[in-house]
Amino acid sequence: MTTTLITNARVLGGEAQDILIDDGVIVALGADAATHAIVANATTIDATGLIALPGLVDLHTHLREPGREDAETVETGTRAAARGGFTAVHAMANTDPVADTAGVVEQVWRLGREAGHADVRPVGAVTVGLRGERLAELGAMAESAAGVRVFSDDGVCVHDAMLMRRALEYVKAFDGVIAQHAQEPRLTEGAQMNEGELSGRLGLRGWPSVAEEAIVARDVLLAAHVGSRVHICHLSTKGSVEIVRLAKERGLPVTAEVTPHHLLLTDELVAGYDPRYKVNPPLRSAADVAALREALADGTIDIVATDHAPHPVEAKDCEWDVAAFGMLGLETALSVVQHTMVDTGLLDWAGVADRMSFAPARIGRSDTGGQPHGRPIAAGEPANLTLVDPSTTTTIDPSASASLSRNTPYEGMKLPGTVVATFLRGRLTHDTTGGHA
Repeated sequence: MTTTLITNARVLGGEAQDILIDDGVIVALGADAATHAIVANATTIDATGLIALPGLVDLHTHLREPGREDAETVETGTRAAARGGFTAVHAMANTDPVADTAGVVEQVWRLGREAGHADVRPVGAVTVGLRGERLAELGAMAESAAGVRVFSDDGVCVHDAMLMRRALEYVKAFDGVIAQHAQEPRLTEGAQMNEGELSGRLGLRGWPSVAEEAIVARDVLLAAHVGSRVHICHLSTKGSVEIVRLAKERGLPVTAEVTPHHLLLTDELVAGYDPRYKVNPPLRSAADVAALREALADGTIDIVATDHAPHPVEAKDCEWDVAAFGMLGLETALSVVQHTMVDTGLLDWAGVADRMSFAPARIGRSDTGGQPHGRPIAAGEPANLTLVDPSTTTTIDPSASASLSRNTPYEGMKLPGTVVATFLRGRLTHDTTGGHA
């Protein structure tokens, strides 16, 4: 493999130092890197002014393959991931066929290995066919070559309390986690947007916050009763934040994620009936957004996860009520986090590394094993790195995306920061540096 010397990079936003990579591993940092014996053979990348972060890890990605290759494939989705600074993504189970067997999760895992842009960690379904009737082959998926540790019916809620309890009990045996899509179905039948004054004025059926909060509260109690781990997907309300904060104060085994779009966008955008802003859970109020930012800053919310949800044009270029739920997120996530959290002073770059690399890898159990992620930028660690230029501003153009889909809610918006390069075990998977200084 190529030996690479990255010079003058600000590791986690700190002082500038050099990073030497050889054979997929960080060999040395600082003065040791510049004086190492094999530097003479190294390709040099000048990272002056750039931030070096550990490769980002997304715990919540929809790659659509198998079955919906018109929206995304593992190849195009992981290429988008690399452009966004991600070196590992957890692929959700709502494919066709559903990833509810060892065979399907191994297929997704192998497609990721073949594409080579980012490691793909499949998420297994909790229930067969996502139907919420009986448990899927959790143990077989865990023992498969894919080594599944995260299970979710994302897109639908595991609303049966007894089934949720059994799932939590089952995965405890191999240190798995159930990632819950918290949505009480009876409270959201036909719901189209956040419930409030605006939904009434627009004539759209409201999606009440309590529909999320009721499931979050129930599952926190179930996890405590079983002594097993539950992870709350795309937490979106101030009330959910309060429940998770209380659970953590009591030492309960609960973690939570927030999406970039819930950190930035509010339900006011729905006033134009633009389907790009239709998402599940819906965009919430400004007060909810403020609570989510605060919770991410203080650690109540553990991670940022993209919920990258590509759709073909016809699923979004239509009337609001029939449009699909979901937004793209992989290529813009870091910019949104910089805009909402770093540039506002709520997080520093070390905090970003924690929320977008260390913590998601730890929760998803991808920080250990043969090809770990979410590891420190230190000698002896895998060279999974992201170089970011925080000084730039980009106007978002959907046509420039690596994704097959174009349903970004940020079209025309100016966002800060650019991912300049992404390294997966020392190999450039995304590079705008020109290769060397």
